[in-house]
Amino acid sequence: MTRLNTARLAALWIVFLAVHLLTAWVGWIYPSQPMGDVVLVYEPWASSALGGGAIVGVTETWVYPQLALVPMLLAKALSMPLVPLLGASGAYLIAWAVLVTALDALAFAVLLGRSPSRPRITAAWFWCAALLLLGPIALYRIDAITVPIAVVGGLWLSTRPALAAALLTIGAWIKIWPGALVIAAVVAVRARLRVLIAAAAVTAGVMVLLVLLGADDEVLGFLTEQTGRGLQIEAVAATPFLWLAVAGAARIEYSFEILTFQISADGVDAVQALLTPLMVVAVLAVTALGVVKTLRGASFHRLFPPLTLSLVAVLIVTNKVGSPQFQTWLIAPVVIWLVLDSARARVPAVLVLVLCALTCLVYPLSYDALLAAQLLPVLVLTLRNVLLIVLLIVGIRALVRVPAVRTPNHQE
Repeated sequence: MTRLNTARLAALWIVFLAVHLLTAWVGWIYPSQPMGDVVLVYEPWASSALGGGAIVGVTETWVYPQLALVPMLLAKALSMPLVPLLGASGAYLIAWAVLVTALDALAFAVLLGRSPSRPRITAAWFWCAALLLLGPIALYRIDAITVPIAVVGGLWLSTRPALAAALLTIGAWIKIWPGALVIAAVVAVRARLRVLIAAAAVTAGVMVLLVLLGADDEVLGFLTEQTGRGLQIEAVAATPFLWLAVAGAARIEYSFEILTFQISADGVDAVQALLTPLMVVAVLAVTALGVVKTLRGASFHRLFPPLTLSLVAVLIVTNKVGSPQFQTWLIAPVVIWLVLDSARARVPAVLVLVLCALTCLVYPLSYDALLAAQLLPVLVLTLRNVLLIVLLIVGIRALVRVPAVRTPNHQE
């Protein structure tokens, strides 16, 4: 490696660490408690499990897949030496930020390697920029644990398909969305049998472990817990109702059961009832399009990135929830796209960076004003949600344009 390349690599790592430090720090000073879930929810869950109390996902139904408890327990263990100095909450926040940064660093090292190509360098800069623009929500949520897992899994699919599928499936047992990458891998990877076996083995192992620990109906409780929730104010489908709230014809209410703000108005129940079936149909339709491309000989490098991004975008656009941390889901597909097919990833990358910036403007920077249905934050959120739909269209358009190669030995 030349001195120039070494210097560029060192600069990237310095920027990576600086972005994580800055993003972690602003969580302490931004409004609306962007670190609230970590100390108000994750830490009590971890303390309860370690202290002989209820174990979420095992002794009681939980909103997350059960492996989400593992990083929460790890952060609790890391925080113990700091408790005398910072107190339980402060120590846990520091430990959580350190854990996320360490996992990101491992994935960043896989992305860059010793002598990274230009596409990998571009992807690394994109990742740093996305974190910086999205702000503390990019670190202080359970979703942050799944991003590096998805990045590594996606990068390894073409060379280590079984290991990559196992990692992605573990990610899906932390937060469901990496399952979209597993679906895309089954469609796009030639070694799909190994992908299926690895994913099935991890899932079976997790479920057997949960049953041995005493779980029963709780095993798939994270699916049933989502069915009865209302329409969150930041969801794409809630956008028209937010404008009704601006006009005084709808209400923003807090759900103490789900711990989130939801919209209440005529027609909301009908919309939220349609969203889950719409999500299923949309996921099936996008997957079917990917299958058609595979049957016509599309290459992994051209097919997997837009298929992955489209599936993840579907999960966001058709969701009853619109949590700001959902934008972290978009980071891994774009990082992978930039590595595999950088020329066609530029527009999606720019769109995701804009989405990250707009999301931070909404939460946490203007969230109090949004709860009051003030015009400016509703306008910013509307723009963010419209761009999410645009991103989905861009992903599907790229998927449709993936070339079919009928001869198996064809090189693009």
